[in-house]
Amino acid sequence: MKISALFSFIFILLCVSSCRPPKDLVFKEYKNLRLDNVGFTNAVLKVDLVYYNPNNIGIELNRTDLDLYIDSSYLGHSSQNVQVAIPARKDFTLPLQINVDMKNLLKNGITSLFNKEIAVRLVGNVKIGKAGVYKNIKVDYTSMQNFSMFR
Repeated sequence: MKISALFSFIFILLCVSSCRPPKDLVFKEYKNLRLDNVGFTNAVLKVDLVYYNPNNIGIELNRTDLDLYIDSSYLGHSSQNVQVAIPARKDFTLPLQINVDMKNLLKNGITSLFNKEIAVRLVGNVKIGKAGVYKNIKVDYTSMQNFSMFR
């Protein structure tokens, strides 16, 4: 058992210290956007995010701890333990569940009705690794998304 853990550690160390740094994951699209458990103070926003891994190595996502901002206004928080395989040079789907503050959702929802594009920002940490050895990675991802109600 110790030999396999040592092998895993050496493997990840070699991957991390290789000459070429890993390429960032490429966001492709979001699917299945839905609002569940809607109440007066909070709700749960569920969405499937589709990404492409341009790297030659597959990894595993173990945990997400992210804050979601819409046009620089805080919308909600996602903290979940997930096991998502990220295959090398392939698309993968990350199911994301965000606890939304309804006050902020309504405030930002009005402005998004009139905007063709909105800035979506995810900030926080994700835990990724391989063969049981994981590392926390800081995330600060911003993207302009077409999210208008009048498409």
